[in-house]
Amino acid sequence: MPLVLIGLVLVAAVVVLPGWWVKRVMRRYHEPADRYEGTGAELARDLLDRLGLDRVPVERTDQGDHYDPEARVVRLSPENHDRRSLTAVTVAAHEVGHAVQHALGYGPLVWRTRLVKAAQRVQRIGVVLMVAMPLVLLALRLPRAGLLLLVFGLAALASGIVVHLVTLPTELDASFRRALPLLDKGGYLKPEDRRPARRILAAAAFTYVAASLMGLLNFWWWMRILRP
Repeated sequence: MPLVLIGLVLVAAVVVLPGWWVKRVMRRYHEPADRYEGTGAELARDLLDRLGLDRVPVERTDQGDHYDPEARVVRLSPENHDRRSLTAVTVAAHEVGHAVQHALGYGPLVWRTRLVKAAQRVQRIGVVLMVAMPLVLLALRLPRAGLLLLVFGLAALASGIVVHLVTLPTELDASFRRALPLLDKGGYLKPEDRRPARRILAAAAFTYVAASLMGLLNFWWWMRILRP
């Protein structure tokens, strides 16, 4: 029993710690809130205009910081859209990095967009299958049909985990091949902020890894529930 408990603690640590680290880094450099003259939104607008992407709008959102390749919009959370913190301007640059990828036809971003859309559809189907499984077992009394639904349902849930992991190279490229050089060349960062900015850019990229690990925990939870 102690070994099982230790194993569970280790698994929980591996799954939870990345997400905790990402939030800690972002929160740490949100203060002081007025460190820079411009807000995250203003920095994003300036970068986009300088790069000839003046038709890409910058919007405030409650859905988390992201670049929407379908609408061609950079969307920033309220704290990063309106604040002048190091986190705000660095995260804004990261999302502009995705806009640059899109403008250049960066292949991994194109594939990431397709994979995300496909995974969303597959996951919705997976939830339906998981709900339908007990009904099929009760109504038709066909164990094999129920097992087949279970397998497809679990595979659908797992697809989101795979997508998050596959997108990591795209996120790293947006952070370190796009955003950081833009910040450096434009002289946007205070010299002492470059190292913390690298931490923030790493955290922005690994947000998807943290999400993937949480998805893995959810997948494990389903497996525990369905275990005979």
